[in-house]
Amino acid sequence: MKRRVIRIDEEKCTGCGACASACHEGAIEMIGGKARLTREDYCDGLGDCLPACPAGAISFEEREVPARKEAAAGASKEGTGPETPAGGCPGTRAKTLHREEGFSLPASPVQSRLRQWPVQIRLLPARAPYFENADLLVAADCTAYAYGNFHEDFIRGRITLIGCPKLDGVDYAEKLTAIFRDNRIRSVTVVRMEVPCCGGLEAAVKRALRDCGKSLPLQVVTVSAEGKLVD
Repeated sequence: MKRRVIRIDEEKCTGCGACASACHEGAIEMIGGKARLTREDYCDGLGDCLPACPAGAISFEEREVPARKEAAAGASKEGTGPETPAGGCPGTRAKTLHREEGFSLPASPVQSRLRQWPVQIRLLPARAPYFENADLLVAADCTAYAYGNFHEDFIRGRITLIGCPKLDGVDYAEKLTAIFRDNRIRSVTVVRMEVPCCGGLEAAVKRALRDCGKSLPLQVVTVSAEGKLVD
């Protein structure tokens, strides 16, 4: 079938291995000091590996490849596989976090409300058990630092997706479209900073909502650098 996958330019590839670590699907391997797309049927075409490549050796192309195998990344999507996904980093393994009410570490009297891992948009799988019937929080990474009660007011009761379009240099719309389309999502809340570059995050969410084929409730909250909510 014809679908979009990544293309690795071997002449540009420096062999650093960053793309293989970023690929939570395990589609990329390091062979002979170069990155290779060894499992086309694992590649989801979302490009988590693109921003990881310092040499700009990765791009998209649409061509005839084997059909996508959903089971290929089962370990990272379901959180039940080996500690280290094939060809990837253990830090990107998807898992649900279970917290006991009232529990906190001695050094942190305030309880974290985070319910899943990972949280970075470019590292999140497109499908995971914690997305089912979830209220999503899509937040600019600076908001948690600017707004003091971020965990209680925004993370609590939601699945958290964090990003910064200015720093990541990627368009989140395609990944978000896949998440919205392939899971039963109940609502989406965007928390962004007042600065203009944060508009890219809000715009990506709105494009994803338009392209996913679903009508999902959307709330946008803006935070000032002083930590106040902006009307």
